Amino acid sequence: MNRPALSVVIPCYNEEACLDLLHARVSAAARAAVGDDYELVFINDGSKDASWPTMQRLAAADPHLVAINLSRNHGHQLALTAGLDLCAGAQILIIDADLQDPPELLVEMRATMIAQDADVVYAVRRKREGETIFKKLTAALFYRMLDRLTDTPIPLDTGDFRLMSRRALDAFLSLPEQARFIRGMVAWIGFRQVPFLYDRAERHAGETNYPFGKMVRLAFDAVTGFSTAPLRFASHVGLALTGLSLLLFVYIAIGFISGSAVQGWTSTMLVVVLLGAVQMFVLGMIGEYLGRLYVESKRRPLYLVSDIAGPVQGTATLGYRAEPRAAALPPGPVEALVSPGAASRATPAKPRVRKPRVKSVATRE
Repeated sequence: MNRPALSVVIPCYNEEACLDLLHARVSAAARAAVGDDYELVFINDGSKDASWPTMQRLAAADPHLVAINLSRNHGHQLALTAGLDLCAGAQILIIDADLQDPPELLVEMRATMIAQDADVVYAVRRKREGETIFKKLTAALFYRMLDRLTDTPIPLDTGDFRLMSRRALDAFLSLPEQARFIRGMVAWIGFRQVPFLYDRAERHAGETNYPFGKMVRLAFDAVTGFSTAPLRFASHVGLALTGLSLLLFVYIAIGFISGSAVQGWTSTMLVVVLLGAVQMFVLGMIGEYLGRLYVESKRRPLYLVSDIAGPVQGTATLGYRAEPRAAALPPGPVEALVSPGAASRATPAKPRVRKPRVKSVATRE
């Protein structure tokens, strides 16, 4: 394989308005870093706009660009996995298509990787321009909660914007799980990883493709993929409720001995509702983990590639790459479309003529 010095992997979903400027800025940043020895990998994650035709047009004009069209919308993390699986560079830059993460930082990130002999340079956000206060607060809360719950230290205030070495990427590609939280998985593989501080810009065009529902789903994948703390929550709550029940028993016993009536309909209902809520929460957590086990047990490919435009060099080790569409059949009579073997089988066979059997005469000695 003729491995380029750099691959830039960019998942895209409904990013038609950004693609031309994205291609120009990323191409300029790659040329400034490694000259012409690079490839750009755009992944179309089932976009509903004209993202895929735009990618095809760009790939036809730029031999450095590989455009990958997934068979349907797989989600950001699986689309990114497809690009990482099919890229071939010695170094790999992961960046989103909305241009909030400046691709011009590539030169400085490569210098940091070389100076500190690192395998991963992950970008840490100092500022988040163009985002609501709610988004900033929930993101800060999520990262700090995740840091407390997970067994693997995951850097705070980081996204998927990072530069990786080939050996770090190969280690990452050895992880086959379906529910993927890539920034946590990269942290889990280890090697030498160093931070790179930057200011995140405002989105160039379009709307965010990560609404609140997808953020909650990503949070569940992060917690259940890297922590068993929710399962331990049941035992902790059980111990606490056992202590409270002992105190309640002492209170009832004292009231019985002193002769005072214990009036407790409201408190009883409160305890019943509290216990029911805790039980439902614990069952929900168990269901999340069982659901992950169910999905993993099916061993389906992580992504399905429908079409590719451009000189792809990687191989689909975690997913499935469909064969190109067959050429259209030429018009003509139906008989012309039948293969010679099928035609010979369709020809009626000649009737067989039974020959009379001749009985042999045995000679007596």
